[in-house]
Amino acid sequence: MPRKKALRFENNMINEYIIQDTKPIYNEIKGKWLEKVFKNDHPIVLELGCGKGEYTVGLAKIFPNKNFIGIDIKGDRIAVGGQYAQTNNIKNVCFLRAKVHDLLNFFQENEVEEIWITFPDPHVLQSGIRRRMTNERFLEIYKYILKNNGILHLKTDAKPFFEYSLKTLNDFGVKSIAHTDDLYQSEMNEKHYGIKTRFEQIFTDKGFKINYLHCSFSE
Repeated sequence: MPRKKALRFENNMINEYIIQDTKPIYNEIKGKWLEKVFKNDHPIVLELGCGKGEYTVGLAKIFPNKNFIGIDIKGDRIAVGGQYAQTNNIKNVCFLRAKVHDLLNFFQENEVEEIWITFPDPHVLQSGIRRRMTNERFLEIYKYILKNNGILHLKTDAKPFFEYSLKTLNDFGVKSIAHTDDLYQSEMNEKHYGIKTRFEQIFTDKGFKINYLHCSFSE
């Protein structure tokens, strides 16, 4: 293992902004995020597949009255966001090392206000459909942990995946879907506060259009 990567894993062990299976809190956190981590009663917002946490941290800095949790299984990636949050003393953010399909191990029903999915792997092969983060099995999880009228956001440059997501949401019975296939030329752009992930910056620099949607699972 490269030394830089090893150092990140070592830092995760002692960084209070990182929650992973080496720490007791990992198995005690479900339903207790506000009590044990944030120590306030502010809304909880998740970023799934957060990578190095640029979006998670960016939102946390803009919205100090919300709590942000970046979730990714790659420990060396969330180490970057965790270190930044620690260095800059950003108290309303943390990172959870976990897989998305295990979210029910960490969040109870109606515990989350918003979910962001930013530039997930589109899994373009037919064999990868069940791994797409807008597959029905994931939508069931999101609906369960989101509060009534809670919001799901999706940003992607992958048009086929975006169209698939719109269809699965419609098939799932979601009625309130707002979307655009060119975010930065739409009226919805003003709600994105200039925050871009590393991948998003690469895509926009190359001239790719960014697809975006937000929706609610409320009846």
